[in-house]
Amino acid sequence: MAGSNDVTAVPRVRPPEDASERDSLIAMLDFLRATVVNKVAGLNDEQASSAPMPPSTLTPAGLVKHLTGTERFWFSIDFAGLEVPWPWTDEDMHGNFVIEPGDTLADIVAAYLDECETSRRAIADSALEDRARGPQLSFTLRYALLHMVEETARHCGHLDLLRERIDGQVGQ
Repeated sequence: MAGSNDVTAVPRVRPPEDASERDSLIAMLDFLRATVVNKVAGLNDEQASSAPMPPSTLTPAGLVKHLTGTERFWFSIDFAGLEVPWPWTDEDMHGNFVIEPGDTLADIVAAYLDECETSRRAIADSALEDRARGPQLSFTLRYALLHMVEETARHCGHLDLLRERIDGQVGQ
């Protein structure tokens, strides 16, 4: 799993400081999504699959896989009520941090970017007050966006620490 550095940084656009609530939330989430990609850009597969901070088993690639699942779970499955495959296994109901044989960082990041685009489409025509359409759910799009901003930001912090430990790279 010693692959090359196949993931390159993507542009990050700072969220506007004076926009509607919906535009602000989406822009902040998009900024954080780009941060996730940029935090793993330049790592090779071996680095991305390493857990450099024992006893934690968190890896950069595992965090990106997890965020791919949370995007699908919160936006496509729970909010939009779409019939798409469940992102996790029965053995790991809300994780998906495990790197499987054959997983590459480039494939994991591509899946993340695809899922983020699917999320954008799933909420494109919804208002912040619209309710989740998944079975027995009642949260609003506002809540889903706030949750995903928090979730993605938290994992960006993890990625900061992991990346610094792996190769000394720091910064936004």
